[in-house]
Amino acid sequence: MKVFHSHAALYTDFYQLTMAQGYLLSGHGKADASFDFFYRENPFNGGYVIFAGISDLLEILETLRFEEPEIEYLRQFGFKQEFLEYLRAFRFHGTIHSVREGELVFPLAPIVRVEGNLIEAQIIETLLLNLLNFESLIATKASRIRFAAGNRRVVDFGLRRAQGLGGIHASKAAVIGGVDATSNVYAAFHYGLQTTGTQAHSWVQSFTDELQAFRAFATIYPNNCYLLVDTYNTLRSGVPNAITVAKELEQNGHRLLGIRLDSGDLAYLSKHARAMLDEAGLPYVKIVVSNQLDEYLIRSLLQQEAPIDAFGVGTRLVTAMDSPALDGVYKLGVCGGRPTLKFSDNFTKTTLPGKKRVLRFLNENGTFDSDGIVLEDEQRVESLYHPFFPEQHRSVSRYRHENILIPVMKDGRLVGPLPTPDASAAYARQRLELLPAEYRRFENPHQYKVGISGQLRTMRSQLIEDLQKIHERG
Repeated sequence: MKVFHSHAALYTDFYQLTMAQGYLLSGHGKADASFDFFYRENPFNGGYVIFAGISDLLEILETLRFEEPEIEYLRQFGFKQEFLEYLRAFRFHGTIHSVREGELVFPLAPIVRVEGNLIEAQIIETLLLNLLNFESLIATKASRIRFAAGNRRVVDFGLRRAQGLGGIHASKAAVIGGVDATSNVYAAFHYGLQTTGTQAHSWVQSFTDELQAFRAFATIYPNNCYLLVDTYNTLRSGVPNAITVAKELEQNGHRLLGIRLDSGDLAYLSKHARAMLDEAGLPYVKIVVSNQLDEYLIRSLLQQEAPIDAFGVGTRLVTAMDSPALDGVYKLGVCGGRPTLKFSDNFTKTTLPGKKRVLRFLNENGTFDSDGIVLEDEQRVESLYHPFFPEQHRSVSRYRHENILIPVMKDGRLVGPLPTPDASAAYARQRLELLPAEYRRFENPHQYKVGISGQLRTMRSQLIEDLQKIHERG
């Protein structure tokens, strides 16, 4: 079910349209093109990214149209009638190869390859970058939070702090990254996510006293009762009143499921609350905490042996507060049958030419060893070369490999059914188990090796040499 119901074709940067018209009027638009989506640096000073967003992109592309109101809107900017007619008939007929949603990806390696005529491949750039960069960023943050929380329950509470409607995709991406549920009802409805939520401080404040508020909630929700215990005084009022209500629920054949702490010293309060609940014969009552949590605070709480059963994470998850953007880019590798690159004096910004695929090499024990960027038609790769220091290379001939770029759309039609967020989350869990621990640690993670084949290295060198000769003649 699409989040965009209409006008998705206008979800773009204006220069995509000016270029598209230029391609058409110059007779350049039918040239075949191949673009690569990749990123250059891991966010959060981490060791990997969880890829997400491709299912949303494909769903939109399958029915992407310029509707009549959009055509009329664009007319005011002086676009030619010939171009407006082109847009009126526009359909995306391209072919897309992508890694699977939930896949672990690493810097420089192409994650998505888009093939089509130059106009259609260009015109979807902004939509692609917006969805894939953002959802992959949030999925990665969620993965780190899940890693810190271990097997404890994690719920996304972030919608109220999200950047506008980005909260919809953030909640979906958070599930792919590893959270169990979301408070975001809209996202849960669209994506089939598990949704949950209980009460806010305003519920407690709306009654004349806290005990009355707790009793009213327990009466209405006897089988799904969590009580927020920090409205007034957590240990003197909130927890004692929760114990009273828990005992009353027991008398009626029900159980209080948990209490939530949303302020104060969460380690201190959770330890004392646990002791009070246990002393009252309520060891089954869970303790949930929230309030500006991230992977580092969760790790700290658990290192302090805080007896916490579940975490509600919000702002720092859905805004990726400490690394607010993934630097994914979309670069042209082939145009009109010829390989091309963007050259930069900063060699790390020089792109890789040609139509490429990505091989993931596996160690003898089946864990990830390295990724190789190779030309599409290469059959055998013996060695990988450092992308920027070609004198550094290593043999991969003894490793088996996977081709992780697979076709997901052909001639504008889906190759197979789109994965659900739960299926993508399960795949991400499987792949994380194959990533050695040194790449998953928070501090100074080991940098995963991504290399290029000898043929790709030669192609790039030749193109750079040709460019330099042209400039010298000029």
